[in-house]
Amino acid sequence: MARMIVHCAAYQDGRRIGASEDLTDALTTARRAGPGAFVWMGLFEPTTEELDRVGKEFALHPLAVEDAVSAHQRPKVEAYQGSLFVALKTLGHHPETHAVTSGEVMVFLGPDFVMTVRHGTDSPLSGLRARLEQEPELLRYGPSSVLHSVCDTVVDGYVEVAAALQVDLDELEADVFAPGRVHRDAAGRIYGCKRQVMTVRRAASPLLEPMLRLERGAPFVRPETAPYLRDVADHLARVNDQVDGMDRLLSDILGANLAQVSVQQNNDMRKISAWAALAAVPTMIAGVYGMNFDVMPELHEPWGYPAALSLMAVVCMVLHRVFKRHDWL
Repeated sequence: MARMIVHCAAYQDGRRIGASEDLTDALTTARRAGPGAFVWMGLFEPTTEELDRVGKEFALHPLAVEDAVSAHQRPKVEAYQGSLFVALKTLGHHPETHAVTSGEVMVFLGPDFVMTVRHGTDSPLSGLRARLEQEPELLRYGPSSVLHSVCDTVVDGYVEVAAALQVDLDELEADVFAPGRVHRDAAGRIYGCKRQVMTVRRAASPLLEPMLRLERGAPFVRPETAPYLRDVADHLARVNDQVDGMDRLLSDILGANLAQVSVQQNNDMRKISAWAALAAVPTMIAGVYGMNFDVMPELHEPWGYPAALSLMAVVCMVLHRVFKRHDWL
């Protein structure tokens, strides 16, 4: 079991009172310490058997354990007898590929324990325990303070990813609408950016209702943490507004780019038609005089050949000026 345990420690009044890789030892330490003591355990991608053993120690509901093992859960809050289950999605942005990847964090909350279960490498929780141990005035609220810190850290990750996507979007917009350039391949880039925005939306949008539910009050969540959870919900609402704005802007950019391409194609077709008309005039005249008839006007005149060439040149010049004046060339 130690392989999956990232860290396990007991706390009381905001101070660490013991640490152990053995869950039973940590629980014993916390329960001997008296009221207010709790165990904080962090797990990384446990197997079904491993999480079942932990679930028996904490008396976790089998359905919650199953959700924590299988992952791929929609952000949610579910109350069970003896525990509260919270599922969140984590996000990471990779500047070198402009890709947004996701992971998951599940939080089990009880009267004297809190347990986090992480899936995926994009986890913002590294260093969270150390930071929270530096704030004993917050940690003294027990498992509720850990739940708030996890939610706050995850949502802060959304804020960072949204900011990075905004930079990518600004660069894409400037490139697509650069003067004198029409990007026929921009639709693929816009669609790729839209997919990254959708990844953020799938993580952030469904989480707002659970966060509001936690802020209004939930089992094992102390009322003292409500202002902190309300602040997290406010940040999450701003992220959702930002994501909605980026999605609308991407749709507008895509529509504008398709219009640009369509206009450019029309311009290309007009130019092709104009050049075809210029080529058609001498072809027509040459075709008429190339017919094998003996009796034709000016056919036997010495000036007939230069007259035909001059006619071709004059007509082509007139057509060229007309097309140029109407911006067809």
